[in-house]
Amino acid sequence: MRCSGENHVEHYFSGEPRSKLRYGLIRENLRGRFFEFLTASGVFSKKRVDLGTRLLIEEMCIPEEGKLLDIGCGYGSVGIVAAALNPNLHVFLVDVNERAVRLAKENARRNSVYNVTVKRGFLYEPVEGLRFVSIVSNPPVSAGINLVFSIIRQAPQHLEEDGLFQMVVRSKIASKRLLNVMKETFGNVEILARKSGYRVLLSKHGATKSRKQ
Repeated sequence: MRCSGENHVEHYFSGEPRSKLRYGLIRENLRGRFFEFLTASGVFSKKRVDLGTRLLIEEMCIPEEGKLLDIGCGYGSVGIVAAALNPNLHVFLVDVNERAVRLAKENARRNSVYNVTVKRGFLYEPVEGLRFVSIVSNPPVSAGINLVFSIIRQAPQHLEEDGLFQMVVRSKIASKRLLNVMKETFGNVEILARKSGYRVLLSKHGATKSRKQ
């Protein structure tokens, strides 16, 4: 969730956005399928699926089965696409923003995706005790780099053995620091994809790599 200015930080990462509620509707072709997303003010990227999120969606490795977590899900595009492409997955979407959570639930319904669970809360708190075959994130960099570091460093506690952690970042915003933190945390990191000033970074908690659909 990248933006500039203190008001935007409050809107996108606050629990209860104070901006006047204005809805939007976007239609996107993602990984060869048509999706429709209801959006709103106070939630990141209201007018389109932003370039970083699109790159993560198009390039992320989608596991064959198990539980996948989209942390900082916004209106749900990343997790909903993963769930739609593989009905054998159970996808959890988590965000602290109550407006985003309501939108994610609605967007799962709009796209006839039912293998999802949407939860509201801070980082991993809503899924405490669960383990995932993959965690994906377009992190709220504007809320502070230390929060992004927390997403990375806490991820192994919530990954199954051989699980994947996948994160998209803007190349010019601390990408080297994030690469170092991911390597320190997991012992490995690779650049899965790069395009339009963004990189998708991937670390493996174990040795088995998921397929890309």
